Amino acid sequence: MNTTLFDGFLYGLIQGVTEYLPVSSSAHLLLLPRFLGKEDPGLAFDVFLHIGTLIATVGFFWRDWWNCLRPRAWAVAAKDFRAHGITIPNLVVGTIPAVICALLFEKAIKGALRGELVVAVTLTIGGVLLWASDRFAKANREANLLTMKDAFIIGCFQCLALVPGMSRSGSTMSGARLIGFSRAASARISFLLSAPITFGAILFEVRHFSEFLDGSQDLVPVLLAGVSSLVFGVATIGFLLRMLKKISFSAFAVYRIALAVVVYFMFVA
Repeated sequence: MNTTLFDGFLYGLIQGVTEYLPVSSSAHLLLLPRFLGKEDPGLAFDVFLHIGTLIATVGFFWRDWWNCLRPRAWAVAAKDFRAHGITIPNLVVGTIPAVICALLFEKAIKGALRGELVVAVTLTIGGVLLWASDRFAKANREANLLTMKDAFIIGCFQCLALVPGMSRSGSTMSGARLIGFSRAASARISFLLSAPITFGAILFEVRHFSEFLDGSQDLVPVLLAGVSSLVFGVATIGFLLRMLKKISFSAFAVYRIALAVVVYFMFVA
């Protein structure tokens, strides 16, 4: 497919914003070419979009990653595998459920579950879950209280995001809220937990990267897509962490359900 610079910028903007807001980046990227009346831009775009947001996550939270990876932290983790907070063992445990589900259900995830009706339903379900977890959970714990059990539970919620429309950030934030974390802490845990699974997904997809190597894909829009997703990703992380100290998740839940209605009447009914 021939892609333009505008395509690269637009896809990067959508990925950078919706990867972190609890509204489902996979649903938006799946629906965008349908709304524009174009073909899906292909694997190279997808890979570079996720490289952009991965760099945004690592860059924005560089202090957290340094605290996890410095020699002293490794020594503490080796001595006390169940140490609280954002630690490598906790992130690993939180990633395992989604990895297992992705390997078991890869064919369905890339096939039958990518229809517009599925997206409309999952946008609605995810919106209700997000609203309910925010409305009824008594949540005020901070990220430094994260335990291995907490990480595993949130990781199980991350599995929901393998279905387009559920939203990885929305599912993990909902899970974190339900087990007692504040909105800002839920977002922070969700974003940090996204890095290992995103890195793994990139490595998994690069196996089929022949379209990028054979010259059929224009490099400049692809690179612009990655840069755009990086810039808008960093901006969105900062915006959301600030705003969640003042607002609830209700607005995102309403947006999800409204989008589900639009998708249903435009593509399904």
